[in-house]
Amino acid sequence: MARIAIIGGTGLYDPRILSNVREEQVATPYGEVAYKVGEYGGEAVAFIPRHGSKHSIPPHLINYRANIWAMKKIGVQSIIATTAVGSLNRKMAPGHFVLTDQFLDFTKNRVTTFYEGGERGVVHVDVTEPYCPTLRAVLYKAARDHGIAAHERGTYVCAEGPRFETPAEIKAYALLGGDLVGMTNVPEVVLAREAEMCYATVSMVTNYAAGISLRPLTHGEVLDAMGANVENIKKLVMTAIERLDPAADCACRRALAEYGGFKL
Repeated sequence: MARIAIIGGTGLYDPRILSNVREEQVATPYGEVAYKVGEYGGEAVAFIPRHGSKHSIPPHLINYRANIWAMKKIGVQSIIATTAVGSLNRKMAPGHFVLTDQFLDFTKNRVTTFYEGGERGVVHVDVTEPYCPTLRAVLYKAARDHGIAAHERGTYVCAEGPRFETPAEIKAYALLGGDLVGMTNVPEVVLAREAEMCYATVSMVTNYAAGISLRPLTHGEVLDAMGANVENIKKLVMTAIERLDPAADCACRRALAEYGGFKL
């Protein structure tokens, strides 16, 4: 049973990190999910490449509900998610990491809940602290111990994508308090909370956003920045896994207590 999962880009996965790696599949009400699972420091770790193994799934078509349901079904209790983001905050420069603590949701066409009425009913989950503070603290200490430039908190603006944002949109997001912009963190973080799992996001700043950057944005620029920083994100995530106690009690795992808990 894997109690820890990583959800992120294929750049993070390296066969040398995990031992006894195998590919598995799990059925969910939302479709089959393929994932890898291996061992690190005596702990089973599951891994899902969010965009597919060949980066073929755009952000608005990712099967977020299937991914989170699958991880819950195999016994995952803590999820570390990685995202590539543009920065609206000049203090959060390209190459820096941000352990986001809040989000602004500007998605348009995504289902953000497991509870749409019918047999499962309706729930109203609290997201005062959408990202697990305990898991974020472990990640932040790991970053400091490795001398990795990381910000302890930040607000992630989730845009629909797959296009990049306009300068006018970026200006509006900044006025609302956004620090970073990306396309994948919502509904993933909300679904993880409904599923009563600890969840934290490590956002890698790859560029300044439109209107702040002095040149047009390209996907190649994002990939280049990720490649240059991939060793740091591996250090950060794997050190956190070494220090994490996935069996420790956490309020995240009682998020639906008033509804009798999350049920598969």
